Amino acid sequence: MHILVTNDDGIHAPGLLALTQAMRKLGDVTVLAPNKNWSASGHSKTLGRPLRVDGTTLSDGFPALSTDGAPSDCVALALLGLIDPVDLVVTGINPHANIGDDVTYSGTVTSAMEAIIGGVPGLAFSLETDRNLSEHDYSPAGEIARRVAEKVIAEGLPKGIFLSTNIPYLPIDKIKGFRITRQGERIYLDELVTREDPFGRPYYWIGGKHPTGKMISDTDFGAINEGFVSITPLQLDLTAHSKISLLKKWDW
Repeated sequence: MHILVTNDDGIHAPGLLALTQAMRKLGDVTVLAPNKNWSASGHSKTLGRPLRVDGTTLSDGFPALSTDGAPSDCVALALLGLIDPVDLVVTGINPHANIGDDVTYSGTVTSAMEAIIGGVPGLAFSLETDRNLSEHDYSPAGEIARRVAEKVIAEGLPKGIFLSTNIPYLPIDKIKGFRITRQGERIYLDELVTREDPFGRPYYWIGGKHPTGKMISDTDFGAINEGFVSITPLQLDLTAHSKISLLKKWDW
């Protein structure tokens, strides 16, 4: 079993280290991650310039590769032959949950999506932490990631399906269990912040409060709010199949 580990927070992110250490218990691991933070980068691919890949090491001394490309580039490079053939792609551990509409923004989730495009199972892992915590303990999330990956290796996934796993920030013995969920409804509280540079020219930040969500038990948001690990099966097909018949009735 050859496992590719990547993320969107950069090669030296603590969540990547925890995920790598967890996956090393399951098989051979190659780490290939961006050399900088690509959070909220979405599903992007670099086509207009060459990509560089350099050797490095994680803080525990484990050898790794880093690139100046996006998270999706990491997966594409690996699956196109940069490294030995890959059996499983795991991404994360993201330091904040990726729930509801977050999945379209998340480099963590969309790099798992890139794995599906390449014909390899993909797993994305995110940890619901308080954004004000200066240090996070990723070891419980790493253990959860190991259990999920181990189950996927044993059971397999249907073609075209990848998993987005969100983990509550709790000690392992306080996590209530696993819940298979659907995407919840994220409530964004974004605000436009306008400022001026020293030359009087305006510039803008997209700011605002931390997003919330509707606490419905069978959703990703509801599950982690209740202390459960949320596992949401996702797919590339975004077609609203139930609305096709409605649109066919329009006079085109």
